[in-house]
Amino acid sequence: MSGSALPAKLLVANRGEIAVRIFRTCRELGIATVAVAAPDDAGSLHARSADETIPIASYLDPAEHLRAAREAGAAAIHPGYGFLAEDAEFAGAVEAAGLVWVGPPPEAMRSGGDKLEAKRIAREAGVPVVDPIDPLRPVFPLLVKAAAGGGGRGMRIVRTPGELQPALEAAAREAEAAFGDGEVFCERYLESGRHVEIQLLADAHGQIVSLGERDCSVQRRYQKLLEESPSPGLDEGVRAAMGDAAIRFARAIGYRNAGTAEFIVAGGEFFFLELNARIQVEHPVTEAVRGRDLVAEQLAIAVGAPLEPAAAPPRGHAIEVRLCAEDPRTFLPQTGRIELLRLPESIRVDSGVMEGDMVGARYDSLLAKLIAFGETRDETLARLGEALAETEVRGVVTNLPFLRWLVRHPVLRAGRATTSFLTRHPPLSPAPLRAPAQVWENGFRLNLPPAPAAAPPDLDDPAHAHTGHTGPAEITAPMPGTVIRVYVAPGDVVEARAPLVALEAMKLELPLVAPLPATVRAVHVSEGETVAAGTVLVELEE
Repeated sequence: MSGSALPAKLLVANRGEIAVRIFRTCRELGIATVAVAAPDDAGSLHARSADETIPIASYLDPAEHLRAAREAGAAAIHPGYGFLAEDAEFAGAVEAAGLVWVGPPPEAMRSGGDKLEAKRIAREAGVPVVDPIDPLRPVFPLLVKAAAGGGGRGMRIVRTPGELQPALEAAAREAEAAFGDGEVFCERYLESGRHVEIQLLADAHGQIVSLGERDCSVQRRYQKLLEESPSPGLDEGVRAAMGDAAIRFARAIGYRNAGTAEFIVAGGEFFFLELNARIQVEHPVTEAVRGRDLVAEQLAIAVGAPLEPAAAPPRGHAIEVRLCAEDPRTFLPQTGRIELLRLPESIRVDSGVMEGDMVGARYDSLLAKLIAFGETRDETLARLGEALAETEVRGVVTNLPFLRWLVRHPVLRAGRATTSFLTRHPPLSPAPLRAPAQVWENGFRLNLPPAPAAAPPDLDDPAHAHTGHTGPAEITAPMPGTVIRVYVAPGDVVEARAPLVALEAMKLELPLVAPLPATVRAVHVSEGETVAAGTVLVELEE
């Protein structure tokens, strides 16, 4: 690419591994870097990795990022992902301050970020969508979604009428906390599709290119655990049609910079879900198969450089897994100090922590991303398995045992994992000797009965919410966190699975429910209170 000069100094309005990753590209391009750090994050790796660090009061305060940019003399701001990355008001404020915004135009963010408006635009552009459902006339199962954001925040699966109102309230509360907008809507929930997304680049000269797809079907709590490119088993016709649909939608909203159009693929059909107006966590797999640095592309587009006329064809196969501080069976967040951290040197690793760092309850549980590349999918899986065998973490519980189990699983290795993979195959459960026939993976086509109750808890689904039940009368905190909602008072009579308390930790809201019909004997916590794992929250009596 060629075009205007790149900014001399850039501030990353974010933290963790994405900040460290952006700094790496900036160093390669000769751009000076500025980190920001909240008071409880001053000693973190990203704060130690930039050329200079400016303290700020909060990552969610736009004025603090602008103040830090002025103080440091930064010419540009990159938002990373999460926090304010898809906040159109922040993007507009950055541009109004005369700084380069490394992201899409605020107008495109508003159009694409409002999911209801995005569905309307997509429909008019000829892009297939899952139509919204009127919550007053629900059809189950359905999905409650935040209108203003993504990343799994403000989403709930609802399977029965009794779950709907608590799900609407919880999703709205989580959306308000994450995006400053509590609007939610409902749509049909597809049980066993593939989650496939298209990576887009768009410049200021009207060029939009697709860099192919990523398959992100293995998920928990609507957040991805494994991503790969290309998608295994995706029909070439569907692949081409999805790329065309993604470009049509981006053009319809006047998109610019890097973005990702997400789709659900069910059989030979696909449906547009949303456009993520930012760099994605899983962007390294696209970089691996396309040989392009997406952060460098973002920076060049932001200063007016034109895109290359055509995207280079993909080569090989790439797979990324997310190493997180969470229980490998329940996926509940974990905290602690990293006493030992050994990450593999044989593959690419993007990490936001180092040995000795403290993992707290306030931020995302992601510790590192492990990205393997090979000429074939089998070769890539073998390299990833070897790299996971080399990985070691002590001092904080992680999902490393789950990741090792996952890459060996015959269904995953056969390329047949769908979004229901963890429902059909609970974490660390004995794997079948080989993958079942393809037809059995398409339950939504066969109207199969629901998966057995041995499935892991879906933390957004009241039907699988963690009970915290350690005895006949006590509900305890399964993780450290903050009490954000108390639903009951002493003397209340509750039904089985009625919500009692909601905890929040690492941007995760977890409802704790009654394990059986009971009377509330005592409530030991109040809203806003911070509790340790194992704290007795509510006592019940039959």
